[in-house]
Amino acid sequence: MMRKGIGLALALVAITVVSLTLFISNMGMDPINHTENESEAITPSEKPLPIPPLLEDKNPNPDEAEFHLTAQSSTSEFLPGQVTDTLGYNGSYLGPVIRVKKNEKVTVKVKNELAEATTVHWHGLEVDGERDGGPHTGILPGETWEPNFTINQPAATLWYHPHLLHKTGEQVYKGLAGLFYIDDEVSENMPIPKEYGVNDFPLVIQDKNLSSNGKVEYDLSMHDVMMGLQGNTVLVNGAINPYLEVPKGKVRLRLLNGSNARIYQFSLSNSQGFVQIASDGGFLEKPVEMSNIVLSSAERAEIIVDFSDYQLGERITLTDQVTGAKLMEFVVSTEAKETFNIPEKLTDIQKIDPSSAVRTREFVMQGMGPNVNINGKQMAMDRIDEHLNVHDTEIWEISNENSGMGGMMGGMAHPFHAHGVQFQILDRNGNPPPANETGWKDTILIYPDETVRVIATFNHKGIFMYHCHILEHEDAGMMGQFEVK
Repeated sequence: MMRKGIGLALALVAITVVSLTLFISNMGMDPINHTENESEAITPSEKPLPIPPLLEDKNPNPDEAEFHLTAQSSTSEFLPGQVTDTLGYNGSYLGPVIRVKKNEKVTVKVKNELAEATTVHWHGLEVDGERDGGPHTGILPGETWEPNFTINQPAATLWYHPHLLHKTGEQVYKGLAGLFYIDDEVSENMPIPKEYGVNDFPLVIQDKNLSSNGKVEYDLSMHDVMMGLQGNTVLVNGAINPYLEVPKGKVRLRLLNGSNARIYQFSLSNSQGFVQIASDGGFLEKPVEMSNIVLSSAERAEIIVDFSDYQLGERITLTDQVTGAKLMEFVVSTEAKETFNIPEKLTDIQKIDPSSAVRTREFVMQGMGPNVNINGKQMAMDRIDEHLNVHDTEIWEISNENSGMGGMMGGMAHPFHAHGVQFQILDRNGNPPPANETGWKDTILIYPDETVRVIATFNHKGIFMYHCHILEHEDAGMMGQFEVK
């Protein structure tokens, strides 16, 4: 008994020390280029920002689209001459941009050429449960999955990634992710930059534990299990510290935090401001002037940056204010072909009346490390946690219980995501949401001791997931299932 007591005490001390270290790191006090696994900052030569290709539509009919997507194993060079194993869609790392239109009938033929099962989840897309690509829709090696759906939501920047139970973090980390654009009449007629790769650019930001020999390994430490994997090197579209040549005018940037766990606070050098025009699920009603923007894992934002006042050849840096890390540079290289006057009103968003909600549900995110859970339960494939009626409107009250070492460690923020639906935020701790969160959201960052109320109408049937989008937490069981009938 004495030995057991001493062992338990030592274990508690070790956990406390680790928790304190993680808490400091999570609060942004640990530089991104300094981790427990690597002691040397990696600063390779600059390279142009890779621009993912637009995936070819194989269907010639105007109101239909067919895309072919292959999940495959490959290798990549994040450092010159240093090869590491990666995964990608139709390539060695990441995937092409799938671009569709509202009301279009879409078929995607997804082939799995991996050595293990995978899924493809259409993150932010409003479809039924069988086509959502959650953990029940596994694609075995060599098999092809052919979901079809009709696009019935407004223009937005969504994304796709694997969602296999206990394997999501590893497969996303190794490279399986891509963007999914929806266009509609509003987006096509809006006087904003929209020429892909010219004045409208995707930015997929991820962090990796990159070793000096260029290897990227998914080898979880206690730090990673507790806080989610936070790497020592940031990639933008799969490149380290790239540069992007931009016109001397307004440019549209579509930001995706594609990291497994890290929260970024993006800002531009020279105190350059910008305008946010869209959140996860589409355009805001009005543009919002910003000096920085916080995005947790899986959140997206569309912003307009005006480079008109810079001279040709000048450089502007995108940084993460949490760590001070330089992420990439913009080089003003050409005169703009077009000028854009961002409209004062972007779109109309019909606000959901809280009085129309038939029920309020509570979701409490809590626990640490392998014990993370929602409402005291961890994910079980054969258990449905919440039962909903199709077309019902509900209020979901999502809270983050400060359970870190009994509250001593300050807790950590959790991004909450639900499949197959877009929410409107009603309030944060009883206060109205900030202006850039007044549109459609599918992923919502919940801070320690915070309660966020959201509202949605559930128009699609099937079994769906709700979970923390720190992927290591999701894989550890911080996830539940709801069924809409």
